[in-house]
Amino acid sequence: MAFTPRFTITNAITAALTEIERARGFLEAATLSDAWVEEMRSRAFLLEAHHTTHIEGTRLTLEDAAGVLAGRDVPGADPDDTREVLNFREAFAFVSAYFSDSGLPSETRPITERLILEIHRRLVAGVRGGSAAPGQYRRVQNYVIDAATGATIYPPPPTEDVPKLMRELVAWLNRPSDFHPVIVSGIAQFQLVHIHPFLDGNGRTSRLLSTLCLYRAGYDFKRLFTLSEYYDRDRPAFYRALQGVRRANMDLTGWIEFFTKGLATQLAEVKQRGELAIRQDALARRHGLTSRQVRALGHVLLHGRITIAECQALFPELSRRTLQRDLRSLVEKGLLRRRAGTNRLAYVLAEGLR
Repeated sequence: MAFTPRFTITNAITAALTEIERARGFLEAATLSDAWVEEMRSRAFLLEAHHTTHIEGTRLTLEDAAGVLAGRDVPGADPDDTREVLNFREAFAFVSAYFSDSGLPSETRPITERLILEIHRRLVAGVRGGSAAPGQYRRVQNYVIDAATGATIYPPPPTEDVPKLMRELVAWLNRPSDFHPVIVSGIAQFQLVHIHPFLDGNGRTSRLLSTLCLYRAGYDFKRLFTLSEYYDRDRPAFYRALQGVRRANMDLTGWIEFFTKGLATQLAEVKQRGELAIRQDALARRHGLTSRQVRALGHVLLHGRITIAECQALFPELSRRTLQRDLRSLVEKGLLRRRAGTNRLAYVLAEGLR
């Protein structure tokens, strides 16, 4: 029997898709500097690398993950955790290049089992003694276990059913469809997790497959988004959304609501940052700001304020006096105002700019 997902397009799904399209339209039309796009793309990749592995149990902090990706030594880091982050970088690069390297329109390139197996191989190669069987479907029954209680949450389909179920999923992904590409992406993520075709790395593979589906449909959002950060913020809600499909007799509506809301939330944050960047660039040109002043103003636009200590963190190589002079200049230009706090002085946007 062919894979035929069941779901209902609810008001919540429609609202989320509207927000996603609004953010997509903004990113396509906005004049954003190449430097800003590159900085935000690097940030999105770091967040995805950290959160997608953190969901699966790595203990690296975001700062640790940044250090690993930068090639720095991270004292006390578990070698397997480090390897998983580096593996994600390799797998993500593979996914990112899959369409662009072919020279063919992305929508004409199929998603194949071989492609999914290669994503998995890159994600788990060399981790935990190679026990995850990189790039191979599982040959034994596995179980989804509650890490806190040890109880079995979900027994995936029998091992002998895995190849057939994966063939059906891939066939569905490559059939013409009237479904919105974001919905297709969400269904792909759930179904791979449901099949649980690998001994380990199913969650990471499913999220990269979801990303691949978005890229293929032209929904890459300039690669400024992250799927996993939203899930990692509230993992119990993430797991409830996945498990709710099985409790609803495999009706995917609740999961698609969760998935689309998560992507809409992430893209709303990207859109907000883009709007702030445009505003920052306009103010910088109008007032002839230096690069340091632009960065300090950007911090205020994003976080609502800046203190001298936060300014020193941005520019550790500069003296406190130099940074105070920069902030004072921003006040004199009418961009910032001083606000006395309980413990220390902060600089916030001037009244006319709020």
